[in-house]
Amino acid sequence: MAATMIDERSVRVGAGRVTLDGSLTVPASARGVVLFAHGSGSGRHSPRNRFVARSLTAAGLGTLLIDLLTEEEERAEMYTRHLRFDIGLLASRLGGATDWLGSDSLTSGLAVGYFGASTGGGAALVAAADRPERVAAVVSRGGRPDLAGDALSRVVAPTLLIVGGDDEPVIQMNEWALARLAAPIKRLEIVPGASHLFEEPGTLEEVARLAADWFSRHLGQAAMDAGTESLP
Repeated sequence: MAATMIDERSVRVGAGRVTLDGSLTVPASARGVVLFAHGSGSGRHSPRNRFVARSLTAAGLGTLLIDLLTEEEERAEMYTRHLRFDIGLLASRLGGATDWLGSDSLTSGLAVGYFGASTGGGAALVAAADRPERVAAVVSRGGRPDLAGDALSRVVAPTLLIVGGDDEPVIQMNEWALARLAAPIKRLEIVPGASHLFEEPGTLEEVARLAADWFSRHLGQAAMDAGTESLP
């Protein structure tokens, strides 16, 4: 049965020197909140990520979809394409949004997960490495975790890498990253018959199912651990 919903609301998220537009949805008794790290040329209106977000919310998880670039940066990016691989910048924006979640009344007590797509997968892992005490789980869809580089050796959050079975170059990049991830709980899941964008029938549904299971387990565990630590 779907969780009782709190309506999606538009939010303005402070992240360092910029303010980013976002959409926040938190169901009643949420077990955690998942921050989406979109890939290059994408944002909070991405139909694929919004599909996954709806599945996560139905599973009792909050979601925050944000545009990692400002409108001005997006306009410049259309011509220069200079920011889509700036993993440091994208990770810093995710970190700022994570801090914002910690200050918002709806989400301040919730464990945080990251869902990254394309270059957002690399950014999510860098941000997770920078905030090990705050980020409890990471999922990457068709991502570029290899772009996290040396940060892979500092990631401790349980990490699931999801790749399409027909996306051979990205499979190799994910295998390379998986071997270097320090996270004690990590897995590479290959979805048969799926291309990079998971456009084939049933493949995006499988991504959503895998992500919901991963976040429900690990964000729920983080919430239980936090509750235990708070006991006298």
